[in-house]
Amino acid sequence: MITFIPLTGFLGAGKTTTMTAAALALQEQGRKVAVITNDQGVELVDTKLVRSKLDSVAEVTGGCFCCKFEDLVEAIVALVASDSVDTVIAEAVGSCTDLQATVVRPLRQYYGDDMVVAPLTTVVDPLRHLAFARAAERGEPESDLSYLFRQQVTEADVIAVNKLDTIKADRAEELLASLRTSNPKATVVGYSATTGAHLETLLDAWQAPATNEDVVLDIDYDRYAAAEAQLAWMNQELDLTAAGDGFDATAWARTVLQELSAWAAEHDAVIGHAKITVETADGDFAKLSLTESGAQPTLDRAAEAGAPTGRAVVNARVACEPDALDAAVTEAVKAADLATAVTSSATTPVSFKPSYPRPVHRLAPAGA
Repeated sequence: MITFIPLTGFLGAGKTTTMTAAALALQEQGRKVAVITNDQGVELVDTKLVRSKLDSVAEVTGGCFCCKFEDLVEAIVALVASDSVDTVIAEAVGSCTDLQATVVRPLRQYYGDDMVVAPLTTVVDPLRHLAFARAAERGEPESDLSYLFRQQVTEADVIAVNKLDTIKADRAEELLASLRTSNPKATVVGYSATTGAHLETLLDAWQAPATNEDVVLDIDYDRYAAAEAQLAWMNQELDLTAAGDGFDATAWARTVLQELSAWAAEHDAVIGHAKITVETADGDFAKLSLTESGAQPTLDRAAEAGAPTGRAVVNARVACEPDALDAAVTEAVKAADLATAVTSSATTPVSFKPSYPRPVHRLAPAGA
């Protein structure tokens, strides 16, 4: 019998960092853990970083778990068969919701003899949550993205507030208390996946029974689709060559994200997330990420400077038109090339908007 732990949450909430930190912590407890990443596109930045820390990693691409349900099952089966794992943690696409009905219940109904499905966990970025809450307090109409975020929180068995180290302690307590009041069926925990502070509260929540499994989302799939369609998704690869003896991969990636951040702020474009890895010729790699327009990138991993060549992968999810994102990233890359003395050649930009969500299964609670 294996344990399957499903994670959801808005883009940039820190699902991958949470998943990796939790997997390492569970391994220290003697569990054999595998993880599954998920995205609407291909060539995932996060998968590279996860594979640098964990042995058993798979990915489901080209759609969310709900629309790629059989691919998810195949990934779980393959991991169990090849690596003899007893625990699988999987993070859904950050723009996905309705997972209780489309993933959790189908897994329990059709595969319950072989796996225990842990409580559905929604990972929350406190600053993103507070921004949506402030807009509501001002009486602004609920945006489609805010609607999507609210649905993700509403269906959670566990609301996992990540990045608590980014806000003051009294503000954190107020946020946790507010979430407990507005979501009485959910277990609310706060932690930092980056520092590991209070991560054990999340691990403990996964051992408890699901408390919100009978939830039925009053979800408008047209509005859900509209929310996803607000985001342009880009996955692009680039070959990088130093003009001299070597270049600084970390500095190149940082400059791209700084330029993209400034562009998004200027054009009032919400950044779901933007992530870059640069793998150098000697196998080292840098990884940086951005989750807010106008903010500075976060360094997840630095590479040694001086590589003669490298290969970059850019993942960007931004609320704008695809051609605008293509142009913005192209200009950001030009700026980074100039700043770090690099010549880059890229695949054709492949920004797109997700297709209408059409889940394979959508099950009501038992007895409903």
